[in-house]
Amino acid sequence: MFSIDPSSNSIRENYKLLIGSIVPRPIAFVTTQTKEGVINGAPFSYFSIVSADPPMLSVAVQRTKGIQKDTARNAIAQKEFVVHIVDEENVKQVNETAAMLPPDKSEVEASGLQSVDSTVVSVPGVKEAKIRMECVLEHVLELGGGEHPSTDLLIGKIVQFHINEDVYENGKICADRLKAVSRLAGNDYAKIGDIFTLERPK
Repeated sequence: MFSIDPSSNSIRENYKLLIGSIVPRPIAFVTTQTKEGVINGAPFSYFSIVSADPPMLSVAVQRTKGIQKDTARNAIAQKEFVVHIVDEENVKQVNETAAMLPPDKSEVEASGLQSVDSTVVSVPGVKEAKIRMECVLEHVLELGGGEHPSTDLLIGKIVQFHINEDVYENGKICADRLKAVSRLAGNDYAKIGDIFTLERPK
């Protein structure tokens, strides 16, 4: 085993170590809306649970040369966004939304995904997701970088869950029916593999 000092690496070298090591990563497909009403959509694998009381999640949106991405800019301006779980059935369409489009063009529309009205927030979601979570922006943290931040960490409080009946049973989500996919490194993704059970020690 050898050791690497991340301060001696380039940003790209550290990025490759991170995305190759921290696997699998769940994928959040996030929709936001501009003040003109354009629906933006993009996938993010720097995504996790923050809290259950209240239910909160985090999405880290990397900047490009210090410039905020549409997702962060819209979420901060409108204080709302919708997070969808990416699964085997919608992953190809979600991947299409990663294309670089100008802010006045909708990735949702370009990918053929169907928008659906939300219940609490004004930002629409997409119909193809088996699970979507309407969020209000609880906190935003500007992190990293030198002179300018490199990341906008969005922390959203979930104000409404939408869950397909096929993946829900007795208050729980059935992983084998959800068929969520996760991100690995490069262009690689993973499906849910073998599942095993370990009881927590008392």
